[in-house]
Parts: sequence; structure tokens; C-alpha cells
Amino acid sequence: MFDAVLRHIVDPPLNKMGSLVAKTGVSANMVTVVGFVIGMLAIPFIAAEYYAAALILILLNRLFDGLDGAVARQSLLSDFGGYLDIICDFIFYSGIVFAFALARPENAVVAAFLIFSFMGTAATFLAYAIMAEKYQITTDIRGIKSLYYLGGLAEGGETILAFVLFCLLPDYFVEIAIVFGLMCWITTATRIYAAYVTFAKK
Repeated sequence: MFDAVLRHIVDPPLNKMGSLVAKTGVSANMVTVVGFVIGMLAIPFIAAEYYAAALILILLNRLFDGLDGAVARQSLLSDFGGYLDIICDFIFYSGIVFAFALARPENAVVAAFLIFSFMGTAATFLAYAIMAEKYQITTDIRGIKSLYYLGGLAEGGETILAFVLFCLLPDYFVEIAIVFGLMCWITTATRIYAAYVTFAKK
């Protein structure tokens, strides 16, 4: 929901950083992989309930997630880079929620509900991107991307906000996860409708 607005704030400093990184010869894919590994390291910290350390790793992961695109724009945008980026994002998102289930097994059902909700947003996002490519539909409202980014109520910014709240308020994981899960299903429904409007008569 807020990603398009946030792009105007975060892109300028990220682009400057990306330019510096690109000059060192580090590739965007390398940035993606390093960021992914950092994000995965948050899982054992969450499982052990070291939430402050986990939060730092989560935020670093998100920094690298923005930085890889900035590096790619300074060097080479590639289809594989876009593919790798989105795959790492979805695994990271689910992994963080899984970690909270490990930390407190009594929250496992709600964690499973949230991962289930992620499947709705992920499937509608990727399926729309495939169809958009088929019909050569493009947008740069969320910056220059390797694939079409369809918005919604729950996007990357809202997901990270939820993760931050999980780490700061772990005792309220259930309430936050249910609210965010419902936001994901609203996003899923609106994306299906958008696909119907766009593709039903093609």
C-alpha cells in the first residue's frame, strides 16, 4: 500500500549506495545472496527469543534487498536477478514467521495461518506478473523492476512493519499476525479482481 510512496524516499540514498557498490565490481546478485543469508540468520535468533538481534538482521536484509536493485540499475538488470530477488524475498518472509512458531509453539497455528496468507499474495503477485509480461503491460510506479509489481493493501513495506512489530511486541504476535493475515487476503482478493478486469476479455 505504501511501497510506491516509500520509493520516492528510499530510492535516492539507495541509488547513491548502489553506484558506489557497483564501482567495486560487486554484482547485484551477490548483494541479493548476502542479504538473503543475513535474513536467514535471524531465524535462530528469533527461535531463541533474541528479538533485538533478530530485528537488526531483518532490517539489514531489507537494506540489502533495496540495495541489490540499486546496484543492478547501475550495472545490469537481468531476468535472473529479478527471479533470484523475488524468490529470496518469499523464502525470507515465510522463514521469519516460521521462526516465531519455533520460538513459541503455542503460536504455531496462527503462524501457519500467516504463511497460508502469504501464499495468496505470492500467487496472485507472480501470476499477474506472468500475464502482464504476456500482454506487454508495464509500470514503473515502484521503480524499474525486472517484472510487473502489482500493488495491494499488504506489500513489502507493510510486511516489514509487521515483522518489526513482531520483534518489538512478541507477546502480541497472535493479534498482529491475524490482522496482517487478513490484510493479505484482502490483497489477494483485490489482485484477483484486478486480473479479471485486465485479462478477462483478452
